[in-house]
Amino acid sequence: MPSDERIELARCAPATTSELNNLLQIISGTASLIEDLWTGDDDSGKYFTMLRESIERAEKITAQLAQQSGGTKETLLLNSASASAVTPAPSKPSSRPQVRNKPSILLIEDEAMAAMLMKRTLTNAGFETVTARSGFEGLDFFRRRPRDFDLVIVDLTMPFMNGEETFARIRDISAGIPVIITTGFIEQKQLDRMLSTGLSGFLRKPHGPGELLSCVQSVLESSNLLRRCSDTSGSRVSR
Repeated sequence: MPSDERIELARCAPATTSELNNLLQIISGTASLIEDLWTGDDDSGKYFTMLRESIERAEKITAQLAQQSGGTKETLLLNSASASAVTPAPSKPSSRPQVRNKPSILLIEDEAMAAMLMKRTLTNAGFETVTARSGFEGLDFFRRRPRDFDLVIVDLTMPFMNGEETFARIRDISAGIPVIITTGFIEQKQLDRMLSTGLSGFLRKPHGPGELLSCVQSVLESSNLLRRCSDTSGSRVSR
């Protein structure tokens, strides 16, 4: 293969890998949803088994592609250490009661099907979930009601304003809000950069409902622990 073609393939690999993982996320989630709703004959189970096996093979191939392209192979990274180093900002008064029965999550995801599947998983698990289809829409929601959310989940690969810029602007509004980035591909240096500025977690696509809920629960528990420690020491993390 000519060198210029190899260079072009290397340049396109991250975007291609991310898109493949987005599609796998949608296919996997949709297959699980259909399987849960299916009421056909007993033999149908073997077809769902074959589909799951094919999806798992495709996931392994795209994971290898991501690693060869310089992306991280990690699925979950928590950042409680750097989150505890955030300088608390003065709390602003809120007209809304601070006690809520359910944790509230802002989900920013431009893929409609992926957003629907993730919202379904989170809602079924007992979380209040608000979805935004772009970084601009997500920022508008958050800017209007920053104290209404306990956690923000942001897709990294979005048009116009990507997840890293969205994350930075959200942290400008509220330094203490925990944020999880989810994507099919991210370079390790980019992930390290975001972790160093307070990113709470990273979830690589495709992920199953269990992985999503485990990541969310871990980040929320870490955030609550830090907030209790901060309150005990006489200061309060801005929300």
